[in-house]
Formats: sequence, structure tokens, C-alpha cells
Amino acid sequence: MTPVPLRRRPFLRIAGLTSLGAVAVGRGMAGPDDPPGLYVEGYAGRVSYQAGDEVGLHLSSSSSTCVVEVARVGVRREIVWSGEASKLGDHPIPEDASSHGCRWPVSLKVPVGASWRSGYYHVTLRARDGGGRYVRRGGRTVESSCYFVVRPREGEGSKVLLPFATHTYNAYNNWGGFSLYAYNGRGGNQGHRVSYERPPTSLFPNWEQAFVEWAEASGLDIAYATNGDLEEHPGILKGRRLLLSVGHDEYWSAPMRDAWEGFVERGGNAAFLSGNTCCWQVRSEDGGRALTCWKQNFQQDPVFAARGNTATLATLSSLWSHHLVGRPENTLTGVGFLWGGYHRSHGQLMDASGGYTVHQPSHWLFEGTRLQRGDTLGAKDTVVGYECDGCELAWHDGTPSPTRRDGTPASFQVLATAPAQWHPDDCEWYERWEKGRKGHAVLGTYQRGGTVVTVGSTDWSHGLRGRDPAVEQVTRNILRRLGA
Repeated sequence: MTPVPLRRRPFLRIAGLTSLGAVAVGRGMAGPDDPPGLYVEGYAGRVSYQAGDEVGLHLSSSSSTCVVEVARVGVRREIVWSGEASKLGDHPIPEDASSHGCRWPVSLKVPVGASWRSGYYHVTLRARDGGGRYVRRGGRTVESSCYFVVRPREGEGSKVLLPFATHTYNAYNNWGGFSLYAYNGRGGNQGHRVSYERPPTSLFPNWEQAFVEWAEASGLDIAYATNGDLEEHPGILKGRRLLLSVGHDEYWSAPMRDAWEGFVERGGNAAFLSGNTCCWQVRSEDGGRALTCWKQNFQQDPVFAARGNTATLATLSSLWSHHLVGRPENTLTGVGFLWGGYHRSHGQLMDASGGYTVHQPSHWLFEGTRLQRGDTLGAKDTVVGYECDGCELAWHDGTPSPTRRDGTPASFQVLATAPAQWHPDDCEWYERWEKGRKGHAVLGTYQRGGTVVTVGSTDWSHGLRGRDPAVEQVTRNILRRLGA
């Protein structure tokens, strides 16, 4: 009897995949035996702490444990604490996480030691697993981070205080789907409320870090805080001589601004080494755990309904320069975004120099720089860049002076300028915008109880990172004269 040959089972072909009796898993496609995704994320319960406090870390992970490392970021990265968080949970993400937070429980408490210096603290979170049970069994590691700030105690520490622009960090954070911007929002939608109680975005490396590294390398003693500290802990200003704003300090609450103005009126000094400063008014909510800002959609702000109440309208969460608010940032900083704009960014003035033209080289700000009238300051590192603040100017024989029609103080001196202009998409929502307006980044100073200096550009600290001698000297002149 002739044996019957065995028939091979046919290969099954589906969507380009082959299988012997089953569908094989192709490269890059998940199968039933593949390990689940690995992640770890978290946030600090508050943005600001002081020595003796405990930092509550709210963590969520697909792993039951993660390694936590806390480091102060300055001229050197100093690890101050490390340990492990255990019994972690894979917590759900609320649909309103962007606006009202994650509501995750505290997973780990980290004590703030008495030796921890005031500054920016970066928290690194690392989780690890062994991969899948049957396939893809290589060890996997995932890493994420959050941050917090250690502030000085009231009346202690340096006479110079730099509040980091944490409100601006939060405004740009789209974790959960939404920020105060449409460009990075889910479906192109813009939120009007942003919570601090979610994994954060930090803009510290973009601007303030360069200043902190330079200042500490130069042996300068500076204390650090957050935007919210000026509202929640105004006593932190006690004993200070100089308040600093560095980089992109865009979102301010009314109590925060009141604290700055009161400080200057009492004889304290202020230096705005920043741009787009105090542009949007925000209202703090839930004890500082969230910010509200309706921006261009100010008609939807509940405050707008009280148009007949001048005091209430003063808190409208739109431009500080908006005519309904009536408190342009110029009255504090000397300059504002309505007369500034972009320089070598957003497609505007992309062939500009990136530096200022000096108009008054004999002023004390320029002592030791050897700059002459008409010289360019800071172009090597594009210290004039991204977003800029200015004031309405009148020009006489090539020399600018403020018209003071925009709120710029009477004693304001224009020391250097650079051209700037808005992108049409950003400005034409404002009903009092003059189409075709050209502006400037303005470096200048005025007296108001204390002395106020402004550079009118977000990117001043880039000159410190690049070790531009003139930018360094101007910065030293400010800190030595106003911070002593």
C-alpha cells in the first residue's frame, strides 16, 4: 500500500503577514505576548518649597517602582537626594486634567534639607522592567522628569531675588491635551485654564538656566523663587534690594504685579533681563494650583460681563495693555509688547542683526564696555531675538525718545534699540491695533522710588551663555549698582 503523503498546512497571508496556522506578528506591530507599554510620570504637589518642608511627589507608572533623583541645577548639577518610590499605581487621567489637574495621590515624600540652597530642582524619574514574558524580553528603561523651586525664608538670603517664570511654563504646558495656546492644543483648541497639578513643562533651560550658570560661575549670590511666591508669600521681598526677571516672563497675576510695583515704589530696584514681560494678566485659582487667562477671547471671561465696573474689569484676563484693563506693562517695566514684537523669529525680520544699536554709550549701564554710539551690542549670540518689548518712539536726528503716550514713565531713557514687529496673526484680533505698526526692542531705564532697568528681549541671557564681554559687563553693572 502506497503511503499517502502528508499535506503541509497552507500559509495564511493577511495584510502582508505570514503565519503557519496563525498570524505572525510583524516588525513594529503588537502581538498578544508583547509586554505592555512602560511609562512613569509625575509632578510636585507645589511649585515652591522652603527648607523644612516635604515635597510631595504625585506619580503614576505602569511599573510598581521607580528610582527618584533630585538635583539642584546651577553652575554644577548637584544631586541632593535619591531613593525609590514603591507601590506605584497606574492612575487614570481625568478628561479635565489640563485645567483641573490629575488628582493623583502622593507616592513619595522628599524632605527639603536645611542645607538645600535656594534654586531650581530637577526631579528625574526612572522605571525599569524585563520586557515580555515570552518575547521581547530585553530590559527596558523609561525616564521622565518634573521640577520644583526652593525659595529662601522671609528676610534671609541674598539681597537679589530672581522669581522664575513658572506661570509662563504652565501656560505653555499642553499635558492632558490643552494649554493657553491653540497651536499645541488637541484639535487646535486653546484652553483658558491650566493646572499646576499635572506633569509639567519647564522653560528653565531655554533662558534662566544660562543666567543662573553665569551668575554662580561669577561668584554672585542670588536667591530664587517662583512667580506665585510673590502672590502667596509676599514677605519674601523683605530685605531684598533687587528683583530680577529673566527670559520669557509673560504671564502675571495682579497680586504678583502689585508686589513688584510696591517693592519699587518703596525704593527697591528692578531689572527686567527679559522680553514679552508682564504681557498677559492671569488670575490664580484654587489657592495657586491653577491659572485662568482668556487672552484674545476676553469677551468670554466672566469678568467681561461687569463692563460697567472699572475695578472688576481691571482683573480681565487679557493683555495688560488692553484698553479695558487700563494698566499697560509700560508703567512698570518702561516698555511693552504692543510696541515690540518679534526679531528673527515667527518669520519676522529674519535677516536682522540680533543685536542692539547703542544710542547713549556714556550711561552707567555701558561702563567698561568700550561701546560707542552706533555700535552693535550682542549680535554674536542674538541677544535680541524671539519676543521683544518696546515703547512708542519719536526720532530726532537719529536719536530715539519715548512719546510717553503708551504709559512709559516720564523719566524713561532709551539707551539702545533694535527693530521688532508683530506677526499679523498675533495682533489683528485687538480692536485698537494699527495695521502695519513697526516696533522696537528697547533697552532703557527710569526712576520710580528705586531704579528700573529693562532690556526688552527674551534672549538677553544667550549673550551670557556665549560669554559676550559687553553683555556680561552690562549685566555686572546692573547687579553691582542695583543689588548692593
